[in-house]
Amino acid sequence: MNKRDVELIALRPELPGVKTYDQMSDQEFFQNNTLRPILKLQNDLLLALFRHYIDKHKGVFYEISPQRKMDYIESAIHKDMKFRNILKGLILGQFTLEEYQIYTLDSSAINKRILSMIKERLKSQVQLLNPL
Repeated sequence: MNKRDVELIALRPELPGVKTYDQMSDQEFFQNNTLRPILKLQNDLLLALFRHYIDKHKGVFYEISPQRKMDYIESAIHKDMKFRNILKGLILGQFTLEEYQIYTLDSSAINKRILSMIKERLKSQVQLLNPL
């Protein structure tokens, strides 16, 4: 492992509640050992990025009902390809070289996991998405 990889891993928070088992699929293992810590590390930046997205789109998010806010989050991530790519880049940039090589083996499925986890993370913290 090179110096960059060691430092990236050292930055990631420990997630004691996340368990791994022998019968887990490779994707589940990757999700629990790589994606979850990276998403937790990048959480504040994800929230700031989504707040910027809201503001860039005239702030209508702040005026809609809680259910419509959930739909807005889904729609933003599902339909806006440029925004999706920024979100994926925010996570991929934290991969070690070895993790990136694993990612390239099934990038489509891992991208789906990343975006799904980001959606759920934003939805669960919707109360934090108020204007600053």
